[in-house]
Amino acid sequence: MSALFSLENKRALVTGSGRGIGFLLARGLAEAGAEVIINATTQQGAERAAAQLRDDGHRAHALAFDVTQSSAVQAAVERIEEEIGAIDILVNNAGIQRRRPFLEFPEQDWNEVIAVNQTAVFLVSQAVARKMVARKQGKIINIGSMQSELGRDTITPYAASKGAVTMLTRGMCVELARHNIQVNGIAPGYFKTEMTQALADDADFTAWLTKRTPAARWGDPQELIGAAVFLASKAADFVNGHLLFVDGGMRVAV
Repeated sequence: MSALFSLENKRALVTGSGRGIGFLLARGLAEAGAEVIINATTQQGAERAAAQLRDDGHRAHALAFDVTQSSAVQAAVERIEEEIGAIDILVNNAGIQRRRPFLEFPEQDWNEVIAVNQTAVFLVSQAVARKMVARKQGKIINIGSMQSELGRDTITPYAASKGAVTMLTRGMCVELARHNIQVNGIAPGYFKTEMTQALADDADFTAWLTKRTPAARWGDPQELIGAAVFLASKAADFVNGHLLFVDGGMRVAV
């Protein structure tokens, strides 16, 4: 059974993994045996996160590059493949949030949300998948959101970007499954992170959340690790085009 979930001799690139959920996912993959490449917006941030993993005995590398710029993505993937080794697992985790009422939402903020949350998934996946197709194997995990399927006040562009990630995941599955590449997504519910700190500090919102969620609590980011390890492992070899909700049951409750 342990062999089904082992990531020994696998190499994983996790975008936006210098901190937060991305770092936790990278750590989880490393603990399952994978060699990980930390990506962040600055080399200093990436190096700091990779050093933490190495201090714990894991194999980790650091590489800062802009996931929204095609040339930077292409160069980074080539460098990883040539200097570190083949990318077996890709986790598209990089993401941002902007909160404004729809009628007041600035075009520049819209462009930034779409660039990081949607376009980057396309660019990085395309560059990595070309290598995976040649090897006839690979795992791609896209981090969506409960807002991939649900709307909420002040985050319409975010929901639109995450809805697009769902369809990217499904379309990529249709085109890449024949090459033995599994493309799936994880859709977190409400987890206490830097991105949601303002909501977590709002007593009224937390009261609404705990009443609305069958599990009656916020999620702990550590609870996303198991989903990532599963989808990255041999245990998920026939799981494809799936969006795995990790939300305490919130999406299915009336």
